[in-house]
Formats: sequence, structure tokens, C-alpha cells
Amino acid sequence: MIPIDSDARIFLVNVGVNASHGALRSPVFPDGTFEFLPIPEERRWWSPTLPAYPKLASYNDPDETLAQYAPVSRWNDRLHDDPEFRTFTYGDNPRTAARAAGLTQCGPGDYLFFLARLVQRDGAAGFYLIGFFRIADLLRDVQEFPTGRDFQVFGANAHIRRAAYHPRALNRFWVWKGDPDVSLRLPRAVPVTRSLAEATLLDARGRPWSWGGGRSELQTIGSYTRSARLVIDPAAPGGRERARRLWEAVSARNPEIVVAQDA
Repeated sequence: MIPIDSDARIFLVNVGVNASHGALRSPVFPDGTFEFLPIPEERRWWSPTLPAYPKLASYNDPDETLAQYAPVSRWNDRLHDDPEFRTFTYGDNPRTAARAAGLTQCGPGDYLFFLARLVQRDGAAGFYLIGFFRIADLLRDVQEFPTGRDFQVFGANAHIRRAAYHPRALNRFWVWKGDPDVSLRLPRAVPVTRSLAEATLLDARGRPWSWGGGRSELQTIGSYTRSARLVIDPAAPGGRERARRLWEAVSARNPEIVVAQDA
């Protein structure tokens, strides 16, 4: 059972390989299980501390690696393995990357949901919820390499791993840490459909999404989720109901997970 605080805010961030990465695709299978492929690291930050696809285990078949889902030509790429669901950390640069600026408001007690573009065997792509953290701790504006407790807690994150070889990477990034008891890489992905979006999500100004205008549903969802930000505040009008519907969608796709709402 995973206890859920129905009064906690929910932030959303878009992660993993996407259409811009060509043949790199995170697969989703007919039963809803999936594999998450992190993005290639920027070439200037490559270092031995960063993994490659042949070094990351498949979630659904731990005896295999993610190399089976990537072209051989990309097997030597160093990866920005973020978020990582082993110790539950996520890093970003909300001070310098406009798309991440909204994450400066995300702190302990909030939920950080991860959205990824997954592709079915027939090539059909969609956006899916793949996991969430209940934030327990964070590092802000990192400009010195973390030591002691900070390294023990946050050291598995890709931003810190790159900074081990590249001091210039200590560029005021932030790292969020999920509580391992209430953070999860979902066993089955949750499709973010138009109906789910309309029932749960509003735009940055608190308005319903606008559909159409020559854009496909996939393009519309991608457009509204490009920036990481607060998407559900239970304290806002209708917010608690939107949060309830989102958690119900998560548990419906993952029946082995009992989502217990606080009274």
C-alpha cells in the first residue's frame, strides 16, 4: 500500500527520449509495461561516471540491458540517467532553463510526476505517466561538489555524476530526492489521453487546455507539458477533485498498487 496525501501539490516534468532523438524510443508493451530510455548526455559532459545503454538493466528483464532497445550506433553514448528510480533523485536547472523554472516551487511534501513519450510496437507514440516521487529533500543552487550526507543522499543523480569529472557542471543545478517509501517507478504506464487531461490538468493560467487549432492530440499534450510546473494544487478550486482523478487513473492501471487517500 502506498499512502497518498490528497492535500499535496502535484508537479509534472517531461523526461526521457522523444521525437527529436530519432531511432531512440522508449517502448510500451501491450500489457502496459514499458522501458524508460534516458536521453543521451551532452557530448561536452561525457565522463566515465555516466552509464551507457548496455550498462543499464532492463526493468522488466533484469538479466538484459536497455541496449536491446537502442541502435548499436548509440551503445557507446553516455547517458543523462535522470530521473533515476534506484535512489529516487531528479536534477534540473530551474535558474537557467526557462522550461524548468516552475520547479523552484517544488519542495518537501510535494509530488513530482514524470511524463515520458512511449512508443508502441506499431510505431504509435503517446505520452504516459511513468512514475512519481514524494519529495523528501532537495539541494538548491549546487556550486560545490556535495560531500558527506549530501553525497550519500543525492550522489546517484546524473548532474552530480557529471560534475565529478567536469567542475564547470556545478552550474547551480537543483536535485530533488524522493521518499523511497512513497515514490515509485510505475510497473505499468498510464496513458495521458485527452479525457484524462481534461479531467485533471489546467494550463499555467489555470484554464482548461485548448484542443484543435490544426494540432493533433499528441502535439497538444506535448505543448502543454513542455515546461515543468505545478499542475494540480488541491487548495485551488476543484484541485482536490482533479488530484483524486489523477490518482485513480494511476491505480486503475496498476491494480497491485493500493492508493490510500488520507481522510
